Amino acid sequence: MSFKAETGNSAIVRKTLFRLLPAQIMLASSSALTVIISSLFAGNVIGPEAMTAVGLYSPVNMLIGALTLMMVSGSQILCGRYMGKNQLEQTGAVFTLDLVTTLTAAAVIILILLLGAGLNLTVWICADAAARAYLNLYIIGQAAGVIPLMMTQQLAAFLSLENQNRRTTAGVAVLLAATLLFNYLFVVRMHAGTLGLALAASLSQWALLSVQAGYFLSGKSKVKFKRSSMRRHDAVEIILLGAAGSISYCWQALRGLVLNNLILQYVGSAGVSALATANTLLSVFWAVPAGMIAVSRMLMSVAVGEEDRQTLIDVMKNMIRRFVPLTAVMAVCLAACAVTFTRLYYRDAAAPVYQMTVQGFRLLPLCMPLSVICMHFVGLNQVFGKQLPVNLLSLLDGVVFVAGFSALLTPAWGLRGVYIANILNGLCLLPVIFCYACLHRRRLPETPEAVLALPDTFGAEDGDRMDMTMASMEEVVNVAQQVGAFCRTKGFDERKSELAGLAMEEMAGNVVAHGFRKDSKKHAVDIRVVCKADDLILRIRDDCVPFDPEERSRIVDPEDITKNIGIRMIYGLAEQVRYQNMLGLNVLTIRM
Repeated sequence: MSFKAETGNSAIVRKTLFRLLPAQIMLASSSALTVIISSLFAGNVIGPEAMTAVGLYSPVNMLIGALTLMMVSGSQILCGRYMGKNQLEQTGAVFTLDLVTTLTAAAVIILILLLGAGLNLTVWICADAAARAYLNLYIIGQAAGVIPLMMTQQLAAFLSLENQNRRTTAGVAVLLAATLLFNYLFVVRMHAGTLGLALAASLSQWALLSVQAGYFLSGKSKVKFKRSSMRRHDAVEIILLGAAGSISYCWQALRGLVLNNLILQYVGSAGVSALATANTLLSVFWAVPAGMIAVSRMLMSVAVGEEDRQTLIDVMKNMIRRFVPLTAVMAVCLAACAVTFTRLYYRDAAAPVYQMTVQGFRLLPLCMPLSVICMHFVGLNQVFGKQLPVNLLSLLDGVVFVAGFSALLTPAWGLRGVYIANILNGLCLLPVIFCYACLHRRRLPETPEAVLALPDTFGAEDGDRMDMTMASMEEVVNVAQQVGAFCRTKGFDERKSELAGLAMEEMAGNVVAHGFRKDSKKHAVDIRVVCKADDLILRIRDDCVPFDPEERSRIVDPEDITKNIGIRMIYGLAEQVRYQNMLGLNVLTIRM
């Protein structure tokens, strides 16, 4: 798939994606890193039975993750839409509703886990009595961490929307330090076995939650917790938007149950341990694709609120041109380290579990580049609330292809059949995406953009939109003339066209003159003029330090009445002017 050359808007989108990406990767990898640390203690201190418990618990963890993802993605998409429309009060309402609902759901899950483990009702997960004994202890310990596990994911999403990446980094550092400390205390010193293993992970999540919550409790956040602001219809919207993405976790949980039973039947418990080991260590690297879709979904949800068709296309360009090659290189490097990774857990090269784990590390990473493509198409359809393609891709990716190919290949090829089934799954999803685009448009896609299957009525057509990017004051000089000329060609009168040009030149010049000098970084200001029906909409976006022109418009110097006169004039003549800083970008929208 090949897109057009990078434009100014594309460059800003690319810079924003990669600026937000490290924090999202750290966040996505935090849980995986804690599991890896725990698994190293499990494999080297407790024994293979601990890894079996971890593997058997994985489907349960997936179900909890599904509910968590539903709340995270649903609230994130809805908040992005509200932010794109500059409706900050509604953003706070979603924040409050999200936290209250998540806390309630976590309490119910804890009760179910404790009853299931305490009454030995986990036979549906594992029929083997000996393995189930370890599993039940592990579940009890994990129950203590359900609340922070779910809450930290919610708070992390809002920290990203407020561009609080340092807080995220600090939280991850505390999480990892706490994981090491508690594992050493419970597993090594107290010999608490699988119960201690799970308790260490749970208490570490509480440590992360304390760091994240501190920002919102300090009163510095833009979104505030306010129960009176909650609205019921937002809850329905969150569920509808988030359920589509979280369904994939449910399918993966079902897939996990199917695969565990297939492996136990044809390979044995060593196969479960090998698969759990490979998945556990690779989960930290899966944080890279997860972080990519997280930042992409943020930008896409805001773009939907702004009806910004071009940004949606630019996000997908970055996915194809940068994210996929990056994950492909990473996959090759991971496969090359298969033996090294395996020796972290198992030392006997002659043992069956050793050989099967090496195979897993060599084959499973190859799924990553293909998964990035599928995840982005799911995210794109999710922000539009298009349930059919999201549910179809989730079902095929989660169960049909992996479980189906595994059922065919495992009896003959053993655990290798499961690994190959995961690769075949990614290859089969690509034609499904293409076929959906054909059905949506009722013809073959003429351009790479057409494969995205965007709604025809969404955003402005190319002929009704003008985009410009400036990096110096010399480039700003001609803005008024070019914007005015474009507006006149779209049928607007001379006065409105001239005012639009002057407004864009004034605001763009203000950014270049002041914003570019605030730091030593290289900046650009992207302007867009949209003519939609009788509306003339002007948008200026830059990645400089936060600057609210409305505050400057109120400043009148008695000794110099011309100070800020340009900004004051625009606020006086425009029908609507709105500013917000979101995802580290200044966005000013003027409606003439």
